[in-house]
Amino acid sequence: MKFTQRQQQAQALLASIAKHILLYGGSRSGKTFLLVRAIVMRALKAPNSRHAIFRFRFNHVKASIIADTFPKVMQVCFPETEWHLDKTDWFVQFANGSQIWFAGLDDKERTEKVLGQEYVTIYFNECSQISFDARNTALTRLAQAVMQMVEGMAEEPLRPRVYYDCNPPNKGHWIYKIFFDKKDPLSSLELTDPENYVSLLMNPQDNAENLNSDYLNTLNSLPERMRKRFRDGLFAEANPNALWTEETLEKWRAGGLEPEFQRIVVAVDPSGAADENNESNDPIGVIVGALARDGVAYVLEDCSLKAGPLAWGKVATNAYERHEADLIVGEINFGGAMVEHVIQTARPQGRPKLPYKTLTASRGKHVRAEPIAALFESGKIRMWGEHRELEAELLSFSTTGYLGEGSPNRADAMVWCMSELFPGLVKQEQKRQRQRQAET
Repeated sequence: MKFTQRQQQAQALLASIAKHILLYGGSRSGKTFLLVRAIVMRALKAPNSRHAIFRFRFNHVKASIIADTFPKVMQVCFPETEWHLDKTDWFVQFANGSQIWFAGLDDKERTEKVLGQEYVTIYFNECSQISFDARNTALTRLAQAVMQMVEGMAEEPLRPRVYYDCNPPNKGHWIYKIFFDKKDPLSSLELTDPENYVSLLMNPQDNAENLNSDYLNTLNSLPERMRKRFRDGLFAEANPNALWTEETLEKWRAGGLEPEFQRIVVAVDPSGAADENNESNDPIGVIVGALARDGVAYVLEDCSLKAGPLAWGKVATNAYERHEADLIVGEINFGGAMVEHVIQTARPQGRPKLPYKTLTASRGKHVRAEPIAALFESGKIRMWGEHRELEAELLSFSTTGYLGEGSPNRADAMVWCMSELFPGLVKQEQKRQRQRQAET
């Protein structure tokens, strides 16, 4: 295997004496491959050693590491090495007695079992999704003392190592604080051993020779906030008054088999785009949300698009049909009854009118968003899968207003949708907010 220049720099960093090593940057830059490879090398040269790879959700580590990266690493870098995957407890066993364990920190029972053992290497994959408290708890198990073979003969202790990788979150995240500010995230005191925290920026451009050129084009076409994170590997400026955080969105993210829904709503937030020459307009927000029978709501689909009424009307009505929705809601403040007219005329002639409800915005966007953000924080509302562009808008909301670019039509549509699914809870949260404001 031939490493790129930046990957060679990463290899040198991994061979340093630093205990905590972070590879951060854009997506598909080779970070995870290199760190998994480093762990396998440590496992093979230190018989009977144990190593752990953690991610926030076990189904994510199972899909991305166990089923994808790990087999590729073994095939490309260690083709002659025999290994066995235990699919009951989810660890890899090597002939020399070494093991690599895989775990998700969202599964309390399994995490307790994995943390019942000691390890000499711990790897936090996509650590921007992992809380500082969970990271610290896992580090209490970095306690295994094992010997490694040096040049096939002599033995010496294998240094404990902690590996991290991530697409950079904002500068308020604990990752930025310990690796770049060199401070403890809780006390803000200077680290006592800053030399033990080293990092390297790795971006997809550095791995271009191993990527499909179309992938880089895809990254180039993302909104600016997403380009900075997933292409350029830049930490966003911290938003201390943020209504949504990446940790909250990731904590409650759902997927797999859909629950039984009792109500499904399609929400539309128009931007005023025409059918032609609409490239400079903001997208029309079209969001599908559903309320499950257990009282939890989910954002199912983001159908937002830059288009005129002929196109977005069809998209909204198609979403209604596809999800077998109960209602379409839309804001009246922009264009009066225009939204309802577009929705109804998008239906084929002879079809009955769709159930439609008009909504009126009486307060600012961030004020309407606050009770919905509170429901996200408590887990009453969750993302079904990933909706990156919508989530980017949510992360730009603060208690003082929207700090992102353009108009957050995706987020506005989501707020309308969830307000319709939770009218009672939204009113209660609004009442609590007014009481808190009155007390201050």
